Amino acid sequence: MQEQAQAQAQDDLIIRAQAWLAEDPDPETAAELAALIEAGDTAELADRFSGTLQFGTAGLRGEIGAGPMRMNRGVVIRAAAGLAAYLKAQGHDGGLVVVGYDARYKSADFARDTAAVMTGAGLRAALLPRPLPTPVLAYAIRHLGAVAGVEVTASHNPPRDNGYKVYLGDGSQIVSPADTEIAAQIAAVGKLADVPRPEAGWQELGDEVLEAYLARTDAVLTPGSPRGVRTVYTAMHGVGKDVVMAAFARHGFPEPVLVAEQAEPDPAFPTVAFPNPEEPGAMDLAFAKAAEVRPDVVIANDPDADRCAVAVPTVDGWRMLRGDEVGALLAAHLVHKGARGVFAESIVSSSLLGRIAEAAGVGYEETLTGFKWIARVEGLRYGYEEALGYCVDPEGVRDKDGVTAALLVAELASVLKEQGRTLTDLLDDLAMAHGLHATDQLSVRVSDLSIIADAMAALRAQPPVSLAGLRVVSAEDLSKGTESLPPTDGLRYYLDGEYKARVIARPSGTEPKLKCYLEVVVPVAEASDLAAARVRGQEVLDAIKKDLSVAMGI
Repeated sequence: MQEQAQAQAQDDLIIRAQAWLAEDPDPETAAELAALIEAGDTAELADRFSGTLQFGTAGLRGEIGAGPMRMNRGVVIRAAAGLAAYLKAQGHDGGLVVVGYDARYKSADFARDTAAVMTGAGLRAALLPRPLPTPVLAYAIRHLGAVAGVEVTASHNPPRDNGYKVYLGDGSQIVSPADTEIAAQIAAVGKLADVPRPEAGWQELGDEVLEAYLARTDAVLTPGSPRGVRTVYTAMHGVGKDVVMAAFARHGFPEPVLVAEQAEPDPAFPTVAFPNPEEPGAMDLAFAKAAEVRPDVVIANDPDADRCAVAVPTVDGWRMLRGDEVGALLAAHLVHKGARGVFAESIVSSSLLGRIAEAAGVGYEETLTGFKWIARVEGLRYGYEEALGYCVDPEGVRDKDGVTAALLVAELASVLKEQGRTLTDLLDDLAMAHGLHATDQLSVRVSDLSIIADAMAALRAQPPVSLAGLRVVSAEDLSKGTESLPPTDGLRYYLDGEYKARVIARPSGTEPKLKCYLEVVVPVAEASDLAAARVRGQEVLDAIKKDLSVAMGI
């Protein structure tokens, strides 16, 4: 009986795969799926047909391939049709949808399919002229008065991934309930052949939107501020180079020295294991170029240029600043420039921002992870997230923007250089004023997502009572929500003692990772105490990581 059931399940799987194949508009993925069916690879087919890709922290994202659990033209056409139906149901029939894309595999195809579906549904569509940074698309939505925007990108994911990021007319990424309502419309899409996809009818934009975006970057900098910083820049094989170089030239900064091997778009990302400046080895070529030309700072974007990484010289070479350090530096710079409004960050970012905001008398808010939440903070003036994301001009781009962040870093470094100081000196000042906020991360990449679910279940079933010898005095299950936060899959612990230690564990919304964010605050009385405070902070963080790994069973 069991064998009969298994045989029936396999037959059903093959039938579903054949039905998908019959509709597949892409010869490449059709050939791939046909080969799997021919080979009878039911294990691989079962993985690809185990469900459908769902909206996460940044929309749809997954590996390119055939089937509803992969990124492909069939999935994109259905997503576009569902989005179009949602927009029409919201009263936006005839409204404009702007579509942008990066230089990943099939990005241009997915973007054109989206424009065609929108046009066929009775909406107006405008396609950006070529692969451009994600913040240019986010800017274009509000600049053009669009009702929605789509960016085809997988940000810093591995080469075989792609994604589909959806924005609404306010220029912010979708949040609940829009995500579930769009998902319901996608599920209601029938046969692909019934989705109208005209061959033309959408607008092909020129460079006018990019020029308007570059003109908007004027708002980031103080007129007449120093512009003398010397920079090495890497685009990490992405789309940032031309826009960053144009922005630096526009504002009179010295021309950045490029990491030539990573300067041009390449969807294979041949020089890095993962195209993310945070990953080990990703910045090696940039540091080699910096050793050669001896700049003041190294700046990197991720492939779609919505993130910005910064490295500084030390006696031992170059050191990548943590996203929390750059977040604090930019906050301090904005305070010095007289910025008012609300400073916001995600719950996984350093509490130092709250202390800077309090001392400056500006508003402060914490949100859930993701700029879709940060961008919605009322009165937002500055927002950041520890994963190298910074929103420094929310009136222009209501999302993280690695181009304007790079400009602001360059201005700050130039101001300090004129004073004979460095970014590291300013970090020391902040530690003296507010305590040394040391942060770290325990990040586990998995091939089997059940490992993440099991680890979270283990923490919920048996919460740790102490970490690094520090008693857990508060344990929050964020899936139940809090007074200020909607529910999310995460756990937050506060530890006893002078270090004000905090731990947050959550599954990544964009990658197959379990991520734990750690922070300790080490008091600093004198400048001479800084070195010892850094050592002590890292010791406590390392001990927390060790104990947390045991508690999660990984």
